[in-house]
Amino acid sequence: MDVMEKYETDGYAIFRNVLDADLVAEADAHVRWLQEHHPGRSGEDLSTELVAADPFWVRLVSDDRLLDIAQLFVGPDIALFASHYIAKPPYTGKAVLWHQDGAFWPLDPMRVVTLWLAVDRSTPENGCLRVIPGSHRQGLHGVRERAGRDAVFGVESDVAVDESRAVDMVLEPGDVEVHHPNIMHGSNANTSPHRRCGLTIRYIPTSTRITAEPQPFPSALLLRGEPGVNLYRERPRYREGEHFPFAGSERWI
Repeated sequence: MDVMEKYETDGYAIFRNVLDADLVAEADAHVRWLQEHHPGRSGEDLSTELVAADPFWVRLVSDDRLLDIAQLFVGPDIALFASHYIAKPPYTGKAVLWHQDGAFWPLDPMRVVTLWLAVDRSTPENGCLRVIPGSHRQGLHGVRERAGRDAVFGVESDVAVDESRAVDMVLEPGDVEVHHPNIMHGSNANTSPHRRCGLTIRYIPTSTRITAEPQPFPSALLLRGEPGVNLYRERPRYREGEHFPFAGSERWI
């Protein structure tokens, strides 16, 4: 079974060794830089509002190796909808409750694909992504709030999940897991001495409308092809001393 058949059947697929070690090391340094410059945010809360003003973040999500994967699923005209680092710290990293991404997103139609880029090695011990194969063939379920502070997001799916069917996404740095907006997924808490960091990247075809107001959406960026139906943010310009320094930043001035 090739990766596209895997995606159609199970709702997810894994691409190995997509990004080189140097770029993954820059992503690791970028997370640490973000945490230093946004001390009010945890490593699990580095997300949408920060993306479009950050040249390295935009450089990373627009890497041709990632866009070539996204194009397999959404076609040649590609925009960024949202992106989010979830860097679970050792021992205290929180769980992500079972949910379907599409239940939360202001997209019409719900044509979107998530690429989950491993920045750290991701294992069951440090709270790797877990999916329920085939659950993408269900419709979108409702959601409910969950009290307490033991999870990254305080909401979960309102249907019971058979966790005996869950598959752990064991990934090495630079690997990419791809999943469908309807697949049921989550992750356990990080009880290990090792951080678990991944970057989620939500790509849409430019024919999918972002319906949230105001426009343009904070992280909406045209990355490849024709602009389609949305408004987009301008790509940021790199300013030394203000932005995270990275290889090739001179091309972003």
